[in-house]
Amino acid sequence: MSDILFSPFTINGLTLPNRIAMSAMTRGFSTGGVPGPDVAAYYRARATGGVGLIITEAVAVDRPGASELPGIPTFHAPGAVAGWKAVVTAVHEAGGRIAAQLHHAGALRKAETSAHPDALNDEPATMSETDIADTIAAFGTAAAAARRLGFDGLEIHGANGNLINQFLWSGRNTRSDAWGGDVERRTRFAVAVTQAVRAAVGPDFPILFRISQFSQEDYAAKIAETPDELATILRALVDAGADAFHASQRRFWEPQFAGSDLNLAGWAKKLSGKPAITVGSVGLKGPDVGDLIAGQGGNAGPAGLSELRARIERGEFDMIAVGRALLTDPQWPNKVREDRLDELRGFDLASLGRLVIEDAPATAAA
Repeated sequence: MSDILFSPFTINGLTLPNRIAMSAMTRGFSTGGVPGPDVAAYYRARATGGVGLIITEAVAVDRPGASELPGIPTFHAPGAVAGWKAVVTAVHEAGGRIAAQLHHAGALRKAETSAHPDALNDEPATMSETDIADTIAAFGTAAAAARRLGFDGLEIHGANGNLINQFLWSGRNTRSDAWGGDVERRTRFAVAVTQAVRAAVGPDFPILFRISQFSQEDYAAKIAETPDELATILRALVDAGADAFHASQRRFWEPQFAGSDLNLAGWAKKLSGKPAITVGSVGLKGPDVGDLIAGQGGNAGPAGLSELRARIERGEFDMIAVGRALLTDPQWPNKVREDRLDELRGFDLASLGRLVIEDAPATAAA
C-alpha cells in the first residue's frame, strides 16, 4: 500500500515529493546575520534526509529590533546574499525544496539585539504609522530578495508571539486606531504584510503563513476565541495572497475548539479552503511537551504516525511539519519511509547548541 506521508503534494505550482516539512527553528549560528558553510551543510543534510520542504529558521527583515537573538540570519547584512546562495544551492543539489521564513521578533527580541532594551515590551502599541509602513515595506523587500536568491517559496511568520502575532492578539494589541480593536482591525497588519510579500514575488510563488493561537508569552493566549473569528483572519489572509497555512500548536493531537476533534490545521483548512500543515510535538515522545523541556527524546512511534496518516487521508490537513526531532536526526523522513523506526534518534537537548549534520547510530530514548 502507498504511504500518504510520501505522496506528492503541490502548493501554488510547487510540487513537493512528500508531505513532510521541516519546521522553522531558531539556530543562531549565522554570525553577523550571514549563514556560513556549516549552515549550508546543516540544511543540505535535511534535504538528503528526505524532507519534502525545508522551511528555514527565521530570517529577520531589515528593521531595528527585528532579530530575536544574536546570530539570526538576514538577507541584508554584508555577505548574507552569498551565504544564502550557498544554502539554496546545497539544498537543490541534494534534490530538496526550501522556503525562507520572514520574521520580525517584536517584543520577543532580547536586550542584546535592541538599541532600546527598556522598550522591549512596547510593541505593537507604540509603533507609529511610519514604523508600521516601514516594517511592511521591509517584508516586501526581503521577499523579493528571497525570490532572487532562488528559494522555492516563502513563509510569513505570524505565530508564537512575534510582531505579527502581537498585532493579531488582543492581549498584546491595545491600539485604538485602525490597527487595533476588533479581530478584523487586528488582522490588518498581517494582511498588509502578506499583500506586500505577494506584490514583491508575483502570483506564481508559494506563500505560506504560519499562524498560532498561543504566544510564547502566554500559552493560553488566543487570537481567535471562536471559529468565526478565526475565519475572519484566515479569509483576509487568503485574499491578501496566502497560499497555505502552517498551523502551530503545542500538541498536534489536541482539538482547537470545543465540539470538534479538528486541530488548528484542520480548522485552517476547513475555514480557508487552502492547504494546511500541522506542527506541534510531531516526532517527540508524548504525551506531554514537557519531555522537550527536559531534553527527553523518543521517536514518532507507530501510533503517532498512524494518527497523522489517518488525519491526512481524511482531509483534516495536508502535511506535517517536524521540528526538534529533525535537529537531532537529519535522516528522520528516510527512516520513517523505510520503516526503520527503531533507528530513529530521539530528540537530544544538546542538539539545540550545535548544528547536527551527520547521522549517527540510534540511541535509546531518554
